[in-house]
Amino acid sequence: MRELFHQSLSPACRIARLALAEKKLDAAATIERFWERRPEFLVLNPASRVPTLVDDRVVVSGAYHIPEYLEETYPDPALWPAAPEERLEARRLLDWFLTVFQAEVTEPLLMQKVNPRFCGFAQPPRPGGPDINAIRGGMDAIRRHLDLIGHLSDSRRWLAGETMSYADLAAAAQLSCLDYVGDVPWSHNDQAKTWYMRIKSRPSFRPLLAETVPGVPPARHYANLDF
Repeated sequence: MRELFHQSLSPACRIARLALAEKKLDAAATIERFWERRPEFLVLNPASRVPTLVDDRVVVSGAYHIPEYLEETYPDPALWPAAPEERLEARRLLDWFLTVFQAEVTEPLLMQKVNPRFCGFAQPPRPGGPDINAIRGGMDAIRRHLDLIGHLSDSRRWLAGETMSYADLAAAAQLSCLDYVGDVPWSHNDQAKTWYMRIKSRPSFRPLLAETVPGVPPARHYANLDF
């Protein structure tokens, strides 16, 4: 029995979900209200964080550790490039999207519209209305990041090189969460939009596009493959 405990708008959780789907590994996707510190979940993960993957008797948590476990345990199809320099670049970009993009874009934008816990963040909902300065800074930052994605996808077949990798899954996970609430200015960079359309059209993306968050309706174009 394989089960992934997650939150719907968590980029880290979406990386794990996309990787499992790309490897055609069936896994029950269970929404976990990790902030409630459910005793049964604490047995699996004392830190009470998502994503947490249970694979038979193996428990793996975190957006870094789950990819490494999946690649070692289920190597085909590989989501780390075979060439050492591309594999290094994929790891660099995975970290970039999990740290720099998350801090500069996802947290300032997504947390203004939805409960941070729906995104896998430990902090409670922020009091008061949206922070206009945070939104302005996030929108400036996302344009810079779209330019980076556009440049990489224009000069390579995929973000890290010739094959799709965790770099692509990490970027798509972040952007898909923001696209859910309509915060991606796709007209800013055509190359980035074209790359996203390619990965959004993959079968692994279908469960994400079909899922909605209670009380938070998706942007009208969110599930459209041609947008």
